[in-house]
Amino acid sequence: MRIVIIGAGLVGFQLARHLIQEKHDVSLIESNEERGRYASNRLDCLVLHDEGNSLRVLEEAGIAKADALVCVTGSDEVNMIICGLAASRYPGLLKIARVRNDDYVRLNKTGERILGIDHFVHPDVEASEAAINAIEHGARGDVLAFEGTPYKLGSIDITPGSAFEGLAVKDYRKIVPEESLITLVERRGETILPDGATVLAGGDRIHVLAREEEMNRIFGLSGRTEQPLRNIGIVGGGRLGALIAEKLLAKEENSKPSLFSFFKTLISRRSSRVVIIEQDYNLCKELAARFPAALILNEDISEESFTTEEQIDKLDLIVTTTDRQELNIITAVYLKSRGVDRAVAMVTGPGYAAIARRLGVDVVIPMKTVVVDSILSHLMGGGVTEVHRLGDGSVDIIEVEIRKDVPAADTSIAAFRLSAGGLLMLVNRGGDSFIPRGDYVFKEGDRIVLITKTGSHAEIEKYFGSAL
Repeated sequence: MRIVIIGAGLVGFQLARHLIQEKHDVSLIESNEERGRYASNRLDCLVLHDEGNSLRVLEEAGIAKADALVCVTGSDEVNMIICGLAASRYPGLLKIARVRNDDYVRLNKTGERILGIDHFVHPDVEASEAAINAIEHGARGDVLAFEGTPYKLGSIDITPGSAFEGLAVKDYRKIVPEESLITLVERRGETILPDGATVLAGGDRIHVLAREEEMNRIFGLSGRTEQPLRNIGIVGGGRLGALIAEKLLAKEENSKPSLFSFFKTLISRRSSRVVIIEQDYNLCKELAARFPAALILNEDISEESFTTEEQIDKLDLIVTTTDRQELNIITAVYLKSRGVDRAVAMVTGPGYAAIARRLGVDVVIPMKTVVVDSILSHLMGGGVTEVHRLGDGSVDIIEVEIRKDVPAADTSIAAFRLSAGGLLMLVNRGGDSFIPRGDYVFKEGDRIVLITKTGSHAEIEKYFGSAL
């Protein structure tokens, strides 16, 4: 696939690097000389130091033969204009624009095509949805839900001395008889696709696939206890913090008990409250008018006396959403040290995410990475419907729908091999979900979930048709 990317900031750079690793033909246009030089020195692709809002430059980058155009400059309007310019000459081109204006996203959701743009990606919306997903699942690590199935992929940190420490993966079923699977092990910065001989160690982070009603017991075996999240604090009342508060309060009002949805009971409906802490007085007034059910505190979170006086350390969960990632990390770590049970921190990229996790932050959301994952999902063609990256970004979770006449249809799982390493971990067939065994045969209409090492997309395309 040929992709032209406009903007070599963190999102554009990450996206280009990932696509290059997957053997795609990438051209990158960047108007800033320093960023362009940085990308040129580190990426094996064409990098043009020029303005993207020029048809001449776009054609020099290969737009005429491209399959997709992705605009991720710092300006909504520039991104939209470039997409519109390309659409006027190449209407069949897939066009994706990153925007921050809520109105553009709302129009796109109604089905209206603005300037021929196929997809808008809103960073704050993507990040807030990631935060809400984490909170609904107890804010105990990264959690992925798979549409139409009761299975979740949850990350669990192994506490030294727990039942998992020293356990070989081949013996996992001895302590967890329920249908579940250890899919990935993160150990000291390394991501491991485990086999039966892999031995778990204290400090490892494992990613376990299981039904939601079984995940809580598995989590307990890791050596950590769980408690409901009754009192939730949000540090930062800007657009992102407000979006999270809006979603939390909406779920509070509309939530209905479910027999099996134990995860969502972690956000307790009894005596629950949402507290927003914001330093800007005028913004606090707006938040108070917008969220009458929330407690709005006009304070500086770094003031230790405020933390004690307002009993911030009594919160069950803190979500730090300011535009300063260092403050988000420090605040999350500090409040956990004061007694807050769980912490979610927003950071810019994967580098700070790794630091925050090592410091003990339960859930770290690298906003740029979330945006890249969303763009990759929109770029998918053929039967591939979703892509997520885990760990240091070297492992992909890919959801695929088996279409008619693809090479894998009606073949056995025994014929499925990825040279870089991978695993078929979940199948949804006609609403029935299961972890496949050795006798599984790919069938048209199956929705499958793969975990693969980066660099496997070409092989996945060989098995399942056009992917990227």
